[in-house]
Amino acid sequence: MTDRQKRFAGPLVALGRCHVLSLATLVTAVRGLAALGALMLLPVGLGLLLMPSTARMLRRGSDLERDRTARWTGTVIDDPEPLPTAPTANGRAVAVLGSTAFWRDLAWAGLGPWSAGLLVAVPPTLAGYGAFGALVQPFLWPLLGPDNWYAFVPVDSTGTALAAAALGVAFFALALWLSVPVLVRYGTWTGRLLGDPYAARLERRIGQLTDSRADALDTQAAELRRIERDLHDGAQARLVALGLSIDRAERLVDSDPEAARLLLGEVRAGSQRALQELRDLVHGILPPVLADRGLPDAVRSLALDAFLDVEVDAELPGRLPAAVEGAAYFAIAELLANAGKHSGGRTVLIRLRRTGDLLRATVTDDGRGGADPDRGSGLAGVRRRLAAFDGTLALVSPPGGPTTATLELPCASSSPKTSSSSATA
Repeated sequence: MTDRQKRFAGPLVALGRCHVLSLATLVTAVRGLAALGALMLLPVGLGLLLMPSTARMLRRGSDLERDRTARWTGTVIDDPEPLPTAPTANGRAVAVLGSTAFWRDLAWAGLGPWSAGLLVAVPPTLAGYGAFGALVQPFLWPLLGPDNWYAFVPVDSTGTALAAAALGVAFFALALWLSVPVLVRYGTWTGRLLGDPYAARLERRIGQLTDSRADALDTQAAELRRIERDLHDGAQARLVALGLSIDRAERLVDSDPEAARLLLGEVRAGSQRALQELRDLVHGILPPVLADRGLPDAVRSLALDAFLDVEVDAELPGRLPAAVEGAAYFAIAELLANAGKHSGGRTVLIRLRRTGDLLRATVTDDGRGGADPDRGSGLAGVRRRLAAFDGTLALVSPPGGPTTATLELPCASSSPKTSSSSATA
């Protein structure tokens, strides 16, 4: 497609989306009227029975609108708080009436069709009127009667019909020109109607930070316990055994030098094993390749050690903060281990990209799929690790595969140099 075609297709696609959205607002208006009807029936008691289902109906519509607005206008609207629940129907109705999210959905259903809906209907209306002038007036003007006007042009001759056609083309061009900015304004206004107010967003953010801080402290405590256990059961036990062997060698050095020499040889071998265990422990805390070479080469080293066919495609501008690199490295290592243990696949693709101040990594395997992000301590641990840095983990794993895990971490580059690598293990 040429650049000229792309410039034409963009407004044309936006015009089509405006048309679809203008029709969707009619459905939204019906939802709003149904919700108002349920509210009007509250005094007679029937509204209490209808209120929970009405709230769910509004929520389905608003969720669809959030998704459509994000895809078509680029305005991302935060997900609302879940609808409240209660053991009884009356309790659910009362809880719904006390929910700010319900009233926000109702305001969107009541005001959206008369504000954003009318706005987004302007380009399709102009396009339809322009098509009528350009395609109908030049050919059918004699059949439209003596009082045939197109806009401000009285169409009563071939010349005026051609003028009407030119005006219709202008109307259609105006519709194309307005379609993109109108679509953007639609997203902005819909975001104001459906988005949480600043105080609610701030309160939710404080709750998220509180939860992530608690998870981070729990993860740190568990990591310290693991290190202590590894030291106690591994290197510390070997060092104690080395001390006992040295004591025996000292007692035998005069009476049985050969036995003392053998014990010292065992001490030397044991010290090497203890040193290797300490190195492995340190590598588990912060791999040297990660500290020296950065995240792309560290992930490539994981690919080289994996028994699966792993491809790494990494393009990262500069080094990232050490904590972010560490969190991403261990999360990818856990996802790669899960793919090897549970997926049954043979190949894995790891992509590393940085967009603005966001690090995005995807791990895709060709396994059997069906992974559940809410089950299993491995994925839960990855989520807790990422949550400490305000990161997220999204998993798409339909039955039959493939499985794609996408992790995102806020970051800021610490060097202007570009680190780029691509490897296959």
